[in-house]
Amino acid sequence: EVQLVESGGGLVQAGGSLRLSCAASGFTFGRGAIGWFRQLRGEERARVSCIETGDGVATYADAVKGRFTTTSDNAKTTVYLQMNTLKPADTSRYYCAILESCYCGPLGCHMADYWGQGTQVTVSS
Repeated sequence: EVQLVESGGGLVQAGGSLRLSCAASGFTFGRGAIGWFRQLRGEERARVSCIETGDGVATYADAVKGRFTTTSDNAKTTVYLQMNTLKPADTSRYYCAILESCYCGPLGCHMADYWGQGTQVTVSS
């Protein structure tokens, strides 16, 4: 059974940092990808970052480039999202999900196959 468990969320002041963790079980690291998603108020759930667990190549949404970094520790079957220079606009529940690939083509990106329950990130001004 595939299971994803996020942790590391919390309340932080603007400009601060948090590191989220996504512990995965029942999933073969080295094959497939893990993405981080968030759903901002009034918007659809959107992908923040994605990492290919095979080669560690990561991609990011424009809104977080240069501030967020995602890494994968295959030995611990855990993916991390380091979030720096946080802004109030980053406030959201953050979810990790398993995808076949991080690839996004003309028809869109791969859909997530499995989701975690999420962890809340709140950034105060």
